[in-house]
Amino acid sequence: MAVNEFYLNHFGLTQRPFTLLPDPDFLYWSEQHRKGYAVLEYGIMSRAPITVLTGEIGAGKTTLLQKLLAQIDPTVTVGLISNAQGNRGEILQWVLNALDVPFEQGATYVQNFQRLQDFLVSEYAQGRRVILVFDEAQNVSLEGLEELRMLTNINANKDELIQLILVGQPELRDIIRDPRMNQLAQRVAASFHLNRMDREATHAYIAHRMKQAGGTGHEFTTEATTLIHKATGGVPRLVNQLCDFGLLYSWTDDEREVQRKSIQSVLDDGTFFWAQGDQEEAQSR
Repeated sequence: MAVNEFYLNHFGLTQRPFTLLPDPDFLYWSEQHRKGYAVLEYGIMSRAPITVLTGEIGAGKTTLLQKLLAQIDPTVTVGLISNAQGNRGEILQWVLNALDVPFEQGATYVQNFQRLQDFLVSEYAQGRRVILVFDEAQNVSLEGLEELRMLTNINANKDELIQLILVGQPELRDIIRDPRMNQLAQRVAASFHLNRMDREATHAYIAHRMKQAGGTGHEFTTEATTLIHKATGGVPRLVNQLCDFGLLYSWTDDEREVQRKSIQSVLDDGTFFWAQGDQEEAQSR
């Protein structure tokens, strides 16, 4: 039997509440996430040329994105690209692959661009919209982002044939604000930045995930969640990691609730593998 199954039984859970994998079923609708999701929906429904969603690592961007894609209209063709890197021509190949548009190796940029344009026109003629999503878009070079911006110039009559959603870490905002990216910035019609959770939101987030996993939502004491918030700065992915260890430590001590001392033990033992300097900085806030 796996270790996590022991603490599942101990706390009466049906599944692990704090995995690190994005899971829309566990999405906690904090005020920040509600607004972020609303902006994504607005970008799609308003046919915004470019929509931008940013946030720190582990802020829940990918989970929001997966929730959106799961509910998107079936008449929309979506191309999802993660961690794309490259310069002019290479980004276009990422786009063609994401949209399942065949192209010949060694084809010129003009030939590949024409293939994409023909595909977009064909989709438009069939009443289908095309949305291209770039996750971890901060990894795309300035030249690559400019190439993406040029794709939004493809249109039929007054309708744009492709929409872009750029999702990335905070530095993506700085990249777009670079004076060299003025034309791209002017095409951003909707944007939102996910901030860290405050103490109250962190408490509600932990209770929500415990309930989703079959618990009562009262397994973590207020003192424990307060320390968790201080140690993680309210970043959801870090909260998940520390809570998971908190459950493990409490199970080994045969405790029926996760108390502050268990969380402190995790931190003191160095089991929570976030840089100690970052923990100290977060706790000093």
